[in-house]
Amino acid sequence: MMDRKILILFGSQTGTAEDMAERIGREARCRQFACRVESIDSYNVVNLIHEPLVIFVCATTGQGDPPDNMKNFWRFIFRRNLPQNSLCRMDYAVLGLGDSSYPKFNFVAKKLHKRILQLGASPVLSPALGDDQHELGPDAVVDPWLNDLWRKVLSLYPLPPGHSIIGDDVLLPPKFSFRYLNKEGAACINVDRDGTQETPTELRPFHAPLVTNRRVTAEDHFQDVRLIEFDITGSGIQFTPGDVVMIQPQNSPQDVQQFCSLLRLNPDAAFVLEPRDPDTPVPPHLPQPCTVQHLVEKYLDIRSVPRRSFFHLLSYFSKDEQEREKLEEFSSAAGQDELYTYCNRPRRTTLEVLFDFPHTTCSIPADYLLDLIPRIRPRAFSISSSMQAHPDKLQILMAVVQYKTKLRDVRQGLCSTWLASFHPGDDQRVPLWVKKGSMKFPSDADTPLVMVGPGTGVAPFHAAIQERAVQQKSGNCLVFGCRGKEKDFYFQEEWEGLGKRELLTLFTAFSRDQEDKIYVQHRIKENAAFLWDLINNKHAYVYLAGNAKSMPTQVSEALHYVFQSEGAKSVSEAEQYLVTLEKCGRFQSETWS
Repeated sequence: MMDRKILILFGSQTGTAEDMAERIGREARCRQFACRVESIDSYNVVNLIHEPLVIFVCATTGQGDPPDNMKNFWRFIFRRNLPQNSLCRMDYAVLGLGDSSYPKFNFVAKKLHKRILQLGASPVLSPALGDDQHELGPDAVVDPWLNDLWRKVLSLYPLPPGHSIIGDDVLLPPKFSFRYLNKEGAACINVDRDGTQETPTELRPFHAPLVTNRRVTAEDHFQDVRLIEFDITGSGIQFTPGDVVMIQPQNSPQDVQQFCSLLRLNPDAAFVLEPRDPDTPVPPHLPQPCTVQHLVEKYLDIRSVPRRSFFHLLSYFSKDEQEREKLEEFSSAAGQDELYTYCNRPRRTTLEVLFDFPHTTCSIPADYLLDLIPRIRPRAFSISSSMQAHPDKLQILMAVVQYKTKLRDVRQGLCSTWLASFHPGDDQRVPLWVKKGSMKFPSDADTPLVMVGPGTGVAPFHAAIQERAVQQKSGNCLVFGCRGKEKDFYFQEEWEGLGKRELLTLFTAFSRDQEDKIYVQHRIKENAAFLWDLINNKHAYVYLAGNAKSMPTQVSEALHYVFQSEGAKSVSEAEQYLVTLEKCGRFQSETWS
């Protein structure tokens, strides 16, 4: 009998690819497939040769990089010693999720498709390349692609005799069931532990005291930016400039209380999760047993903007006809404009949506909570301090996210609002761990650096300059941009002090301090001769960090101008010169949207 198994592997950084993989998994089960959904790096890749049908769902991060939970797989699959026909028994399809505002749009999906093809596998159809920039988001590409995928898959793997596709009106069982415990069983619940016995990781973070929480923008400035410092004494954490600290935030007590009240949950109740499918692992981020309080406070992302799949599942629980019709509209392909207007544009949270559908919310079975709401993702911050300068401290430069939409309440970032509320000396601690960043600084500290860092993008450069100052190394050039010298000139005294010691050359662009706006790209052009000498004659490394909208393109164009005006290069030669710098690691950028 034909093996009707589907393996769905996802590489996800923010949860979008994971959500899409779960959607495909549900559609596979409706078509009577035995289906597993796993993150790529949790799957034993040597078993891939035995899989008949694999769907890869992968995001592209940063500058064409794979997500963290697929990096091990990425290194393995591109090993040169893999036989060319090693996957010849496998059918596959690739769904990519990316953002066309980045130069390497869906680079990971495209490269993965080519590599799996090289290894002998048979593509079911061409890759889908979802785009966040589309007005309907990735679904504009994904919806028709999935229709084609299932048509093709069912022609290759027909339904068994006597079986039919499970209709959309049937609610599939939850992945887990909650087995509630009595008071004796609840007494053995795990508590948070410091990761002092080994290097901290996501599953064993270090719980760090916060020792500094200082606003570094003027009180009347529109943006609240904090310099936050943690004490990492005894943590075993090591980092170098360019590295990133991951912080695991949690929901506020008010939100937890509201959520439990809405769903009629007892926060003190303790439970054990029992997978419906024995091959499905229990989420490693949850202790077993667990309390409802812990689940809602530290795991369920009730402050996230819900995705389309949330409304689809929620519609099954509605006993109110009007609410159900609206939920079904939001989860349909035809209703995506309406969903965007209701949910995405105003950044309405999951908790707020649950308030808007009260008759449905009170009917949600606890067993479906993990299917309905994603987990809280850790947030990444560039480390803005040097271990050589401050051995037991770790600093970040953090903008407190707050903005208005048409909704009454101001929108707030979960992690930044949580951290900003801390007072040094509080008993509460912050779970964190460190990972290598994409930015690599030269091992030879005599190599000059040109760093372009507007706004909080300057954080990793503060770490690099601080470290080189301890080593008494000059050759550091920083182009820093902000709105106003008196408003948001971070580290002003420190930069100016290093300038007097000839350890830093600083060019500043205060965009709002004069009638004509001045940005970092203008300062690059004005100092073309100095920068050309550093880059071409002294072999400086060039770094760029900051917002991904238009700034990276404008900085690249300014560098092209430097190469043309001072290096006598043509337009195409200047472009190629920057490409060459990038290929050899002498031009690196880290941008975010």
